Amino acid sequence: MQIPETKRLSFRLMTQNDGEMLYQLDQDIEVMRFINGGKRTTRDEITNVLLPRMKSYTTPERGWGIWAVFLKETNQYIGWILVRPMDFFSDKPQFDNLELGWRFERASWGKGYATEAAKAIADELARKTDIKKFCAIADEDNYGSIGIMKKLGMTFIKQYIHHDPLGDWDVVYYERSIAK
Repeated sequence: MQIPETKRLSFRLMTQNDGEMLYQLDQDIEVMRFINGGKRTTRDEITNVLLPRMKSYTTPERGWGIWAVFLKETNQYIGWILVRPMDFFSDKPQFDNLELGWRFERASWGKGYATEAAKAIADELARKTDIKKFCAIADEDNYGSIGIMKKLGMTFIKQYIHHDPLGDWDVVYYERSIAK
């Protein structure tokens, strides 16, 4: 699956060769604040945890994976959009409910890039797949991410403890149904 460029952005599905891009983004403690309290990701964690996890759900023909986001004008990498079935790492993944997530360089915050990228990717997935809904989770104090969720047309559903092999997090859950 390809994601059409927007006015300002282009997209490429990340591969196992993109560990350095993931690593560099995770070195800003502000970028990581609502992910893990501001701890920088190590190269070892990228190689032995994040890349294997990404490989397990990346399915190019369905649009699942981590989409690198680039400024069209300069081809500068500014962040990524995650797409995978909600609860993928549980015994009951929701294949008709795609989780969207995002992480962007701090210099790109406040410019609408994350919303523009997530919308472009969600729109293409809604058009080309049979999914029924999109969702996203965030720390309840991550007002930036919650704002993106709302701009994507998602509404608050619940606050709960999200279980993942990497840990449990208290999150807010937003969701949007796809009209077909």
